Amino acid sequence: MAVVQGIREKVHLPIYDSIHVERGAQLIDVENSSTLKFFVDVQRKTKLETNLQSASLLPHYNTFEARAMRVVISDLPPVYSEDVKVEVFPGSETTPVLKTDLKRAMELLEQARESEDGSAVVYVDTTTGEEDDTGGGTSVTLTIDDLELAIEELDKKAPAPEQLRPNNGAGTTISKFIYNTVTTLFVGEKIMIQMPTWFFPSGAGPYSEAASFTTHGEPSPTATFRFAEPVFVDKQQNFRVEIEVPDTDVLKEVQKIYGPMFIWVVLDGYMVRDVQ
Repeated sequence: MAVVQGIREKVHLPIYDSIHVERGAQLIDVENSSTLKFFVDVQRKTKLETNLQSASLLPHYNTFEARAMRVVISDLPPVYSEDVKVEVFPGSETTPVLKTDLKRAMELLEQARESEDGSAVVYVDTTTGEEDDTGGGTSVTLTIDDLELAIEELDKKAPAPEQLRPNNGAGTTISKFIYNTVTTLFVGEKIMIQMPTWFFPSGAGPYSEAASFTTHGEPSPTATFRFAEPVFVDKQQNFRVEIEVPDTDVLKEVQKIYGPMFIWVVLDGYMVRDVQ
């Protein structure tokens, strides 16, 4: 469709980009540095992940007037890898060692936590050490401590502490992220705003006072940070958002987070574009 010369329109059209951690993968598999960058790499992403077509640039000769910025983090149940192998050593030296994968080990850990005696019973093939689904082999009782110790021995492949021991008073994955990171908006290499991530509530996502999940702010478009004065992105001007984890120890724990997980950054405002 031809462009109408000399006439431009102003539409409410937010722009967004995201970091996506797939099922069974960890955040370190997506980004191994201390800084997550948004609007920089938009190739091979779906419309769920971004609505930009070019990295760090607005479409064509459009300009953008940013009125608000929000950080949205998904609260999806993690799915653990079947490729990461785990060896669980029961308390008794005469009991066979269970050789399994991380996904199954986490399932047994949840089963043990839900049981009255804090243990899970499996049948192990004494020859291979693998679990015998037929009910044959030797009966092995695994305690919560047995399973947690085995999973922690994985080191970098172990889940983040908030995923290994959820709801233990140490906070959730979302809390860990927003209270330990700093978010910066750059326009043309100039810092337009830089604050801890808790300064940019999502104003989106599910919400329930009785549910067990966590959201980063009330799910209302008004419940987010709004700029005192609009931030302008001119045509063909580079822009990006960075979320940095300054503390090294926290970084190591955050990088262990297992997906599926999305972290979106949304610049909410008005796009000025040619009329077609």
